[in-house]
Amino acid sequence: MKYSVLVEVRLRPGIADPQGSTIERSLSTLGFDGIGGVRVGKSVRFGIEASDEATARAQVDELCARFLTNPVIEDALVSIEAA
Repeated sequence: MKYSVLVEVRLRPGIADPQGSTIERSLSTLGFDGIGGVRVGKSVRFGIEASDEATARAQVDELCARFLTNPVIEDALVSIEAA
């Protein structure tokens, strides 16, 4: 069965996000007031073939731990749905 996967990689709480801070400062300069807590991450979308959703999730979790994230400073939020 084929599944569509979305992995959202985010910095863990307490980890400095200089890119997010720069964006946040720039927003007020551009007249966008009242915006705070800006954090920058990345998203990765792909398809995966697996016998069932549990198998797909296990493969994606391993992929995240070994390649898509730095587990020391990043977390991954995984969404899987049948394609």
